[in-house]
Amino acid sequence: MTTHLRPTGAERREADGGRTRAFAVCVNGRPVGDVELATDARLGPATGRVRTLRIHRPERHRGRGTVAALAAEEVLRGWGCREIVLSLDARAAVGLRLATALGYTETGRTMDKEPGEAPEPPPAAVVRPLTAAEYPEWRTAEADTYARRWLDRGMAPDEARSRARADHDELLPEGAATPDVALRVLEHGGVAVGTIWIALRPLIATGAYVYSLVVVPEHRGRGHGRTLMLVAERECRAAGLRTLGLHVFAGNEVALRLYESLGYRPTAYHLRKPLH
Repeated sequence: MTTHLRPTGAERREADGGRTRAFAVCVNGRPVGDVELATDARLGPATGRVRTLRIHRPERHRGRGTVAALAAEEVLRGWGCREIVLSLDARAAVGLRLATALGYTETGRTMDKEPGEAPEPPPAAVVRPLTAAEYPEWRTAEADTYARRWLDRGMAPDEARSRARADHDELLPEGAATPDVALRVLEHGGVAVGTIWIALRPLIATGAYVYSLVVVPEHRGRGHGRTLMLVAERECRAAGLRTLGLHVFAGNEVALRLYESLGYRPTAYHLRKPLH
């Protein structure tokens, strides 16, 4: 039997070069599932994304998903994509096993929790807002870190810096005074040891969202990250929001252990695969 992808509609093209198209997964011409492919809006037209891949329940466990995924890779290669990315619901154990078997590797995961009553900071700790005077230096450091993540994905330096500036302009249009944003500094014994950036009406989540947590290197390993995350929980509850989310990059085991110890659980896994 022959499994292939058959377009089910016209390809949609965007002014920036983006492309989207839906396909039926067919076996000998008979539809057994569906796939939607696109270039990634944030990563650019050289990155393809599998938006959906579904096999009808009676057709599962016959290798249809594997063949459809491989056919999707060929379509994206034809579009000129150099890599493919996808995001899987944390409950999609079968999909995660399939992606791993096909050579995808995790780039990070989204996690969240319902914050409880967080304890107050230790007596020597003081939490205060980031000041307008501190904001430019903080923003420069944040943008540099963000740009390096794009550089690690192969983006050109100028484009990485430009994207970092644009994204921070969008998320923090009024700097330290941006509404529904909490920028907090943790001081311990009178010394600033870390910062946290919490969005209380974020663009990418339904509750509060931690965009950045930074502990000064020489002060790490002393519980300051935990204190800052408890600050985020208090901010979330004070804003009347029910969930607090975050993203942790693959390989950051220290952060992952901290979040898991605080009760965060994965909601989605994000994976990529180079297209040679």
